Amino acid sequence: MKSNKVVVKMVAPPKDGAAIVPRIREIIAELGEDPEREGLLRTPERSAKALRFLTSGYEMSLNQIVNGALFDVKYDEMVVVRDIEFYSMCEHHMLPFFGKMHVAYLPKDKVIGLSKIPRIVDMFARRLQVQERLTQEVAETIKSVLDPKGVAVVCHARHFCMMMRGVEKQHSGTMTSAMLGDFRTHKETRDEFLALLQTRTNDF
Repeated sequence: MKSNKVVVKMVAPPKDGAAIVPRIREIIAELGEDPEREGLLRTPERSAKALRFLTSGYEMSLNQIVNGALFDVKYDEMVVVRDIEFYSMCEHHMLPFFGKMHVAYLPKDKVIGLSKIPRIVDMFARRLQVQERLTQEVAETIKSVLDPKGVAVVCHARHFCMMMRGVEKQHSGTMTSAMLGDFRTHKETRDEFLALLQTRTNDF
């Protein structure tokens, strides 16, 4: 089966957000508002700070996130981290999309610290994104870090660009998936993963 592998690029923009502030002030004026109005006086600074946080994934380092948390463990069954909440920004309209991601891998020689997987999700979510690429980037990164037998990622999200504008559908959602290695080539493995996602864990 043909691979849909994507190239994961790490791009770091300038860290100084000061250049964004006057541009936001100009946008406020172009929208017909008074940027000198009391409620808007500090809006450009607040918006610039928010944008820097919402796109802080560009400045995150995969090496710093993993931080050596790879461990030799004799375990060859599936590891699943479910319901990882994320918030991202649609690169087409710069409106939020948000949801949950489920990540699984089949270890070969090593396992990764469980908290590292949500951090990897955040690294790619906190960028200008599309859901399809976000899903694939998380899968490819887990693969590159661990070299496991397989990686699976399923992503459920709701998009404000579909809810607040355009088609204005409030209750529609989008699902994407990425299956690598054994999850792609072995139906039984893939089915086991998808079945685990249907199991509700009410004990937590």
